[in-house]
Amino acid sequence: LVEEADVSEQAEAGDQDDTAAAEEAEEAAPVDPMEEFRDALRAKPGDWFAIHTYAGMENRVKLNLENRITSLNMEAYIHEIVVPTEEEVEIRDGQRRSSRKRVFPGYILVQMILDEESWYVVRNTPGVTGFVGMGTKPSPLANEEAEKILNRMEEEQPRIKVSFRVGETVRITEGPFADFMAVVDELYPERGKVRLLVSFFGRE
Repeated sequence: LVEEADVSEQAEAGDQDDTAAAEEAEEAAPVDPMEEFRDALRAKPGDWFAIHTYAGMENRVKLNLENRITSLNMEAYIHEIVVPTEEEVEIRDGQRRSSRKRVFPGYILVQMILDEESWYVVRNTPGVTGFVGMGTKPSPLANEEAEKILNRMEEEQPRIKVSFRVGETVRITEGPFADFMAVVDELYPERGKVRLLVSFFGRE
């Protein structure tokens, strides 16, 4: 009986150790920085608005607006300014070139509490041509739409820029069919590949 009691106590102690270890593992689990960023955005009051800018001036407008927010003490009303971009990979001459491409050229997103004063600050920022919306009053983006844009910016897989089209004739530059002419039969943009039809001894 004593031995059984000792075994039971040891088992109970082992269970407690396992529970404590599981709790510690939960606490030590890595936190997704993008999830933290999105949580912080959700916690801030206000809505997301699409702001139209002169093409090619999105980053300049963002900087101008940030300076105006600071100088006019509007931090409590205008919270975040985002130039929507995504990573794009172009394969040229066998080399992968990665760059950030604007998702919506000529637009930035601003999270803000809309009133007469904040509206005035944003629309009178150099480079801003207006708010997107119906009528005279700006219309906020739906939360789902804003979340979709933010998620698109942080996708792990970059978008592959494809410079070929089906039916195009190309010349193979390396491999066993180097210098052969071929026709693009199918595109696999997610893999950065194409399928070619090569005419070889009268057969494709």
